[in-house]
Amino acid sequence: MMISDHLFDDGINNTMLQNDMNNVQKNIHKTIYGKTQREYEQEQRDQLSSQDGETCEIHDQFYRDHKLLLVLFRALAVMPIIRSGPGTITFSWKSSATAYAICFYIVATIVVLIVGYERIVILHSIRRFDDYIYAILFVVFLVPHFWIPFVGWGVAHQVAIYKTNWAKFQVRYYRVTGKNLQFPSLKTAIIVISIGCLLLAICFLLSLCALLDGFLLKHTTAYYHIITMINMNCALWYINCKAIKIASQSLSDCFLRDVNMQCTATLIARYRFLWLNISELLQLLGNAYARTYSTYCLFMFTNITIAIYGALSEIVDHGFGFSFKEMGLFVVAAYCSTLLFIFVDCSHKTTLKVAAGVQETLLTIDVLSVDRPAQKEIDHFILAIEMNPAVVSLKGYAEVNRELLTSAINTITIYLIVLLQFKISLPKDPQA
Repeated sequence: MMISDHLFDDGINNTMLQNDMNNVQKNIHKTIYGKTQREYEQEQRDQLSSQDGETCEIHDQFYRDHKLLLVLFRALAVMPIIRSGPGTITFSWKSSATAYAICFYIVATIVVLIVGYERIVILHSIRRFDDYIYAILFVVFLVPHFWIPFVGWGVAHQVAIYKTNWAKFQVRYYRVTGKNLQFPSLKTAIIVISIGCLLLAICFLLSLCALLDGFLLKHTTAYYHIITMINMNCALWYINCKAIKIASQSLSDCFLRDVNMQCTATLIARYRFLWLNISELLQLLGNAYARTYSTYCLFMFTNITIAIYGALSEIVDHGFGFSFKEMGLFVVAAYCSTLLFIFVDCSHKTTLKVAAGVQETLLTIDVLSVDRPAQKEIDHFILAIEMNPAVVSLKGYAEVNRELLTSAINTITIYLIVLLQFKISLPKDPQA
């Protein structure tokens, strides 16, 4: 869970330094000469509460920008969360969105089972090992449909909490920085990406239908919502990481601006708690979607391994002849590899961005030019960054960074070597 309002208020009000003699002198000075306009505006903002739904609704720009993405996930019956009130996103098994998701899922399951049965019949009729591996690929692509209740509905409550905490964070951001958090061009990017996901699913399936033998056009009906869901999951992760990256950059820009104007212990304490808030948002992202993206990675690893093996097997048997089968398998491998790379790379770039800006500003502050309380707060801020490294962890199963990609490559390579050795050991089929 994120920092509670009570702890956050204690932090931004700098309660650790309330009894400091330096603050007492400043308060006396303010009483005599009056408050500045900046201090008056800060006091007005501090009266806002991130627990108030109406206040969250006003400042929740992230929800307004990525609302389309949530609607599409509801339409695909993957994530039936709804805006139940101002500034609040919830999940309920009794909601209309969940009822629609269950009905959609039942209809889609019937289609998937019909096509799946035909694919398994084809699978049982195959005798050659290579063709058997090749046919498994079509069955594997049906598996994500049966994961939806577990990786979608099962984590919907946690996802709703994560989305609601975004609204709370944006209120706190406004309280500390004095400006609303904006996401330039994010809404346009979501529209373009969403359309692209739909078109990519259609193009991908039609290309497989044309390139791979036995993949009939009527069979594609069972795959459209699955492939679109896979694409949208990648897009969802990218948008969430991009939003945190934008928020981190905006926070560091505001921190630099305010430190250059007046570097005080109170100011640094406010930004320290705000930074901890955004760091926890990043952790909440990984925890909320842990099931979804753990299975997502396993699915990608499996498909890449099978597709590359199938293509290499064709090359070993017949040479590199640019056959339809080879090209189809390379399309599958390239498609899954691209989605996996986007998933890993955007997480890696986001984690680098979360701490970089504020760290640079803290290290450029001339500690000799600030008072002792401010020096202590600088130390506390640096320590907080060291003790709370910005990482995206899928509930401890894996950290999503570029090391995950290199580990995947190593694992896939090992499995490919084993499969190719097994193939070489098999007796040659004279009819192959």
